[in-house]
Amino acid sequence: MKINIVRSDEIYLKMAGSSEEKRDDIFRWEIMGPFQKKWDLINVPMKAKTPGGYDVVMASSMLGLMPPKQIDQDVSEQIELISNENLWNLCRKEIESSLNRFGGAGYTLPVEEYTFSILLANPDSIYTKLSDGYSGDGGIPGYIFLSVVPGKYTLDRLPAALAHECNHNIRFQYVKWSPNVTLVDMLVCEGLAENYASSLYGEDKVGPWVSRTDKLTLNSVVKPLLKENLHATGFENITPLLYGDEIASEQGYNTFGLPFCAGYACGYEMIKFYLNKTRKSIIDATVMPTEDIVSELDGFW
Repeated sequence: MKINIVRSDEIYLKMAGSSEEKRDDIFRWEIMGPFQKKWDLINVPMKAKTPGGYDVVMASSMLGLMPPKQIDQDVSEQIELISNENLWNLCRKEIESSLNRFGGAGYTLPVEEYTFSILLANPDSIYTKLSDGYSGDGGIPGYIFLSVVPGKYTLDRLPAALAHECNHNIRFQYVKWSPNVTLVDMLVCEGLAENYASSLYGEDKVGPWVSRTDKLTLNSVVKPLLKENLHATGFENITPLLYGDEIASEQGYNTFGLPFCAGYACGYEMIKFYLNKTRKSIIDATVMPTEDIVSELDGFW
């Protein structure tokens, strides 16, 4: 197993000391360069053919990362907060621990090399605001990053967020991603990841993608609507149900009166129900096909 740590703090310092016109390329090649295979898989070019075109810099900003042009001396305190050696060591250990937990349970992971970094989130992005200043990306095996507006609250929650992303990274080594992914596939995926994180760090560390939906809303509004649409496909249909009204509106989709990440909260409770019913471990459940889990959900809906 090899874990490549991209020390973004050092690169951000370089960006902050560079002219504005140089920052895009430093971000593009030095921070995102090691993640190029990830971007290639989702058809995001590293550099647009024409100036100002769609590429990894634009895509990152659209996803809620701080735009390179904003990395200047004004964010030096944020850079310092992610420069703590203990933070990077803690993240490395969490990745190692997650991989080793599955290895110890008898699973041989096909991917042997992993690339990880911590990136600065844009505090003005709706995605950052709704996720309380921290989130992650780990859906493509071998590549994981966290994004954060650094502070005590957010930094304390990064290990749990990283465990969530490691779970995605491991699941998709066993369950192949399909362009025909359904809503229930996503509910299972997110429910597994957050149950894995809470099993390690406790219910008090569940992310806002789960905690923002109260039980009354979940049972009276979310579950009935999602039950009717479990086999929906296409991101225009899945996004509003999984991410809620605010994200759906931001992306130009229909809304259904759902709170932020209502589908995540439903998936979390769904997998908790499954684990309690079957007595399966979260590790074994992580690598199971969606249909095997769905077959045990009588009584949840």
